[in-house]
Parts: sequence; C-alpha cells; structure tokens
Amino acid sequence: QVNLVDSGGGLVQAGGSLRLSCVASGRILSNYVMGWFRQAPGKEREFVGSITWISGRTDYADSVKGRFTVSRDSAKNTMYLQMNSLKPVDTAVYYCAATPELTSWHSGYWGQGTQVTVSS
Repeated sequence: QVNLVDSGGGLVQAGGSLRLSCVASGRILSNYVMGWFRQAPGKEREFVGSITWISGRTDYADSVKGRFTVSRDSAKNTMYLQMNSLKPVDTAVYYCAATPELTSWHSGYWGQGTQVTVSS
C-alpha cells in the first residue's frame, strides 16, 4: 500500500504564493504519474497538474498554466505544487494522487487533502 500525505495549505492574499508538498511512504515506481487535483464546495474534482515520475514531463490545466508549477524530488519521494499569482477562484481543497501511467486516476492512490484559501 502507498500512503500519500499532502500538506502546505493555508490562507494567502490574492497575488500571493503557496507551495504544497506530497510525500509518499514508499518508493514511487518509475512508470507512475503523480498529480494534483482540487475540489471547491459544490463543484466536481478538477485536475490541476501532473508529472511523469521518470521523465519529469508535466501537464497543466489551462486555468493554472503559467501560474502553477509541478515538480518532484525522487530521492525524497516528494512532489510539489508551487502556486504563484493566486486568485480567489483557486480556493479549494487540494489533493495529491499517484497512478501508473495509462491508468485512470480513479483507481490510484490519494492523499487526505489540504485546504487552500485565497482572500481578495
């Protein structure tokens, strides 16, 4: 079993920055993809960004492209989400996830979530 712990959320002003982290209890296999999702009250879970573990290739939702950056530290089994130029619409619970590439996120592993609140 893979355990994911995400952290780093908090309250920030619009235009500010936060850095989220996601630590895996075991070594991430080379064919895994890790990613970030978010969910605001009354809304569906939304894809934010992802990174292919072995190559570092990233993918982003259009809504965050140019503002958010996904990265990883393989030695620490840790993925990060650097969030800059935050907007009130970014307010949500953010979750990290991991799954083998070409496999649905729904069948993968998930963190417990961390709250991000952006004030105007």
